[in-house]
Amino acid sequence: MTTTEVSKQTTGNGVGTSPRRPDGTVKVRGEFAYSSDLWHEDMLWGATLRSPHPYARITDVDITDALAVQGVYAVLTHEDVPGVNKYGLEHSDQPVLAVDVVRYQGEPVALVAADHPETARRAMKRIKVSYEVLEPVTDSEKAAAGEGAELHPGGNVVRYAKIRHGDQSVKADVVVSGVYEVGMQDQAFLGPESGMAIPDTEGGVDLYVATQWLHVDQQQIVAALGLPKDKVRLTLGGVGGAFGGREDLSIQVHACLLALHTGKPVKMVYNREESFYGHVHRHPAKMYYEHGADKDGRLVYVKAKLYLDGGAYASSTGAVVANAATLGVGPYNVDSASVDCWGVYTNNPTCGAMRGFGAVQAGFAYESQMDKLAEACGVDPVDIRIRNAMEEGSLMPTGQVVDSAAPVAELLERLRAKPLPVKHEDLDLRRMPGGVSNTTHGEGVVRGIGYAVGIKNICFSEGFDDYSTARVRLQLVGGEPAATVHTAACEVGQGLVTIMQQIVRTELGIEQVTILPMDTNIGNGGSTSASRQSYVTGGAVQAACVAVRSGLHKHLAGKLASDGKLTVVGNKVFSVDGSVLADLADVLGDEVFDETVEWRHRPTTPIDPETGQGNAHVQYGFAAHRAVVDVDTELGLIKVVALDCAQDVGKALNPQAVLGQIQGGSAQGLGLAVMEEIQTVDGKIRNPSFTDYLIPTVLDMPPMDIDVLERPDPNAPYGLRGVGEPPTISATPAIVAAIRAATGLALPRVPVRPEHLTGT
Repeated sequence: MTTTEVSKQTTGNGVGTSPRRPDGTVKVRGEFAYSSDLWHEDMLWGATLRSPHPYARITDVDITDALAVQGVYAVLTHEDVPGVNKYGLEHSDQPVLAVDVVRYQGEPVALVAADHPETARRAMKRIKVSYEVLEPVTDSEKAAAGEGAELHPGGNVVRYAKIRHGDQSVKADVVVSGVYEVGMQDQAFLGPESGMAIPDTEGGVDLYVATQWLHVDQQQIVAALGLPKDKVRLTLGGVGGAFGGREDLSIQVHACLLALHTGKPVKMVYNREESFYGHVHRHPAKMYYEHGADKDGRLVYVKAKLYLDGGAYASSTGAVVANAATLGVGPYNVDSASVDCWGVYTNNPTCGAMRGFGAVQAGFAYESQMDKLAEACGVDPVDIRIRNAMEEGSLMPTGQVVDSAAPVAELLERLRAKPLPVKHEDLDLRRMPGGVSNTTHGEGVVRGIGYAVGIKNICFSEGFDDYSTARVRLQLVGGEPAATVHTAACEVGQGLVTIMQQIVRTELGIEQVTILPMDTNIGNGGSTSASRQSYVTGGAVQAACVAVRSGLHKHLAGKLASDGKLTVVGNKVFSVDGSVLADLADVLGDEVFDETVEWRHRPTTPIDPETGQGNAHVQYGFAAHRAVVDVDTELGLIKVVALDCAQDVGKALNPQAVLGQIQGGSAQGLGLAVMEEIQTVDGKIRNPSFTDYLIPTVLDMPPMDIDVLERPDPNAPYGLRGVGEPPTISATPAIVAAIRAATGLALPRVPVRPEHLTGT
């Protein structure tokens, strides 16, 4: 008996195409509503009093004068937190409001709600807090060794990860070593933390907020408020960038506390300076590496010790440590590896998720080592990488088999084959280091070329229950077939809304697809991080569409009395011979097909605490860069002339969006290489502004010649491979390698500053 099948077929705006983003036009016009644009007639404004000290004991808090300010509705301290005064992503170690001690500069101590933002700020300044200032712990290596004050019960080590792979006693003909440092980078999203909490009449609250993970926010909020989940409802507000910095709580609990206390809607928006104190940053790192190879440059062993400064609270330090350790050798085959990685508490700003998540720090070190090894062996830097390059079937130092494409050598070969930019002899200042500031006319300007390649895990790892929930509904709307998609997966600017529409068009063959607001009225969508949303939420949407298609199949078979294969494309039903049998609208009628699916990728396992062995990761992504830089050696100025990239994406669901992700990731890698660093002294931030914390602009970004490889992963939806993070990893070491090639300097630290080049 023949069964009827309604097959999927890509429409003009389906998977593999680049349709216009539904939010693109309004964003370009400045008409998009971000969470900072939220408004309510009766709303109050919230403000946060923060500690001026990195480490101090609170001896007294007096809110009397603040309450006396006209227009003030509430002043809250830790005594007003009705539930558990603790929260955190991996460990609940961070107070909602400080109790008896502050552990970093900027830690929240009290909250104010007033009828005007300036009134709230004036009242905040009238809160009197007495502190006993303590000696801060600021050195991560010393903290790991147990030196200094114990900042949390159990000591200052958040996590220690240990990898032991192969024979640990092997010797090598050529040995190179180095000590490398990565500075503290900020996510520098353009939309500061913001949101609005609106109390209901039954003791609950609705929160509209810019975040990366609605359900984990909700989980932490309900614990602090002492409320059941159904009393705390979250909806995603418009997000102005994230890059990991919105994975932790910022205003969420504070706004809800104020709203429930006052009975009025409360809006909170950080200014830029407060944003630097109010979210986590990239972990600064100090890393000791030793590489051993034979005379031809083939790796024999790698030894590494990495220290990651997690700052005052744990955030996602444990997972960052795991990534830095398991990926610490890079995309290279080596039979013997020894990696030790510590993530520690200090009184520096709290650090957590940022694009690249542990792999960035390790990538700078191991790629610097590969260049050093190439020089010691007399081998070309590209050749030594190709000689040691992983491929499908290679073994990670964790013992995990890389069971899908790993075209590391091909990425490098493609880059080397690209033509180099022409070195112009004219004195066009726009092409000079320093640009039109007229700092140089070419004197002392030298050019260098550098290569780097990186590896990044995709999705969550080490046995984490990583899944997403999607609901897809198909019915007639206005006489046309239309689908709606409901998930809690956060759109933070990366284009997930477009990808979900494309998947539905591909799977159901219809054109009209609406993405509903992301909220906690549906199951968990997981975090928008780890390059995971296209994979996991994409997989959930695809699976929900398959379930919808199954019901549609039965309905069409009955309506059309067909026992052959049917195809829906462009809202029409086709027979197996390609003839149109009906308009889908005519046969759909009043039927509604509605399916909700919870979708998981294949499982992972924690690494063994003694050996580091285990299938820790779902998938690996690879990217490589070639950088060309001009350096003014007299003034210490750098211009990145070209930053070409090759990356395997498995399947480009949206080719234009893929290019955007590669360009954006490369820009953040450039920033870390030559300009971006939160500078701290004794735990205090010196540059909490975009005047003093510099990020690349369009004038800093060079042309990029990008090769996008599509080597499908058979385990992933459509064969895709996460895109967003890998280019950040290889961009930084490629640029620094080019600077080294131009100057001959060792440059073991990023960002590279002018004084590193001039010796001043």
